[in-house]
Amino acid sequence: MAASYDRAITVFSPDGHLFQVEYALEAVRKGTTAVGVRGKEILVLAVEKKTTAKLQDPRTVRKIVVIDEHICLAFAGLTADARVLINKARLECQSYALTLEDTPTVDYITRYIAGIQQKYTQSGGARPFGISTLIIGFDHGQPKLYQTDPSGTHSEWKANATGRNSKTVREYLEKNYAEALADEAAVKLAVKALLEVVEAGSKNVDVAVLKDGVPLRFLPDTEVDQIVAAIEAEKEEAKKETGPRGASAGAGAKK
Repeated sequence: MAASYDRAITVFSPDGHLFQVEYALEAVRKGTTAVGVRGKEILVLAVEKKTTAKLQDPRTVRKIVVIDEHICLAFAGLTADARVLINKARLECQSYALTLEDTPTVDYITRYIAGIQQKYTQSGGARPFGISTLIIGFDHGQPKLYQTDPSGTHSEWKANATGRNSKTVREYLEKNYAEALADEAAVKLAVKALLEVVEAGSKNVDVAVLKDGVPLRFLPDTEVDQIVAAIEAEKEEAKKETGPRGASAGAGAKK
């Protein structure tokens, strides 16, 4: 029965599903993981980095991009779809600046991107964008983090994840997020959350930070390696502390 309804994007199934939108969400779930964390004065994006071919320039394969001077975006899903949506968002930023002589807010650009994604869920002869985005930026000095998905839904978050195993990462963020995180703590939390589903090392992790009035900065591999090494050292220390306690508890139980 479902097969007769998943061919047309504009037709609901009897139980209220738009199958093409659900398939687009499935494409997102198969995409590389992306994490966003909002600190007190910083915004962090961390993404899973795919292994590039030996002769390929890794700078041309980015999952974190700049939309405007104060707005950046990370995505999970189809890269080609993301490129089209990113170009539309950049054009809207320029158009907004030329028309109103002001920079657009993060909320405005989020609603614009979500609006385009929603439009492609009810137009014949088109298909939904197979991407979910994490959008960061500063509105009047306040850090903002938003998410959009293929259905056109958008919402604001303190920390969130999208892509492969995003549920596991989101659960970790829910347990470990704290309000008004310092810069270093926000970066470490984003990397820790990503390492829940990604192998450790700068080869597999891409991290970018954004501060108010400062351009987006990608952390160099050496800095990422230092953060990962510190996280691994903390884990080892925690194992050593729990080891003797667990052993003594076991001995007590035997007695």
